[in-house]
Order: sequence, then structure tokens, then C-alpha cells
Amino acid sequence: MFEPNRGSRTPGWREVLTVAGLIVGGVLALAVATSVLPDQLQGLVFRTPLAIAILVVGTVGLLARLSRRPPA
Repeated sequence: MFEPNRGSRTPGWREVLTVAGLIVGGVLALAVATSVLPDQLQGLVFRTPLAIAILVVGTVGLLARLSRRPPA
């Protein structure tokens, strides 16, 4: 059976809600920033796979970082 490491601290509801709130705030800030862009740049954001490319680069970066981390 799985036993958690007694020395490690698991995040509580406060930490989870804080991170979730920061993520929602960041997405809303990006939506506002996109809305004030000129029409040509808005077209670049909405009509190209820019969001997919950003997600792929972020995922690859995170996986590369995790794969280099030594085991606990």
C-alpha cells in the first residue's frame, strides 16, 4: 500500500485555490491583452495555431525539466 513520505508537506485547499485563482487571473489578463491588440495581431492570435504552439512548447519544456530532476 502507498504510504506518503512523512517529511513532505502536501498542499492544502488554500494553496490549491491560490494557484487556481492565479491561473484564472492570468487567463483573464491574457484575454484583456488580446482584446486591445490591433485587428491584424488579433487575427494572428485567433486564425493561426499560435495557442497550440505555445501549449506544445510549454509541455515539452515542463517534461524536459521533470526528466532532468533527480529522483526524490
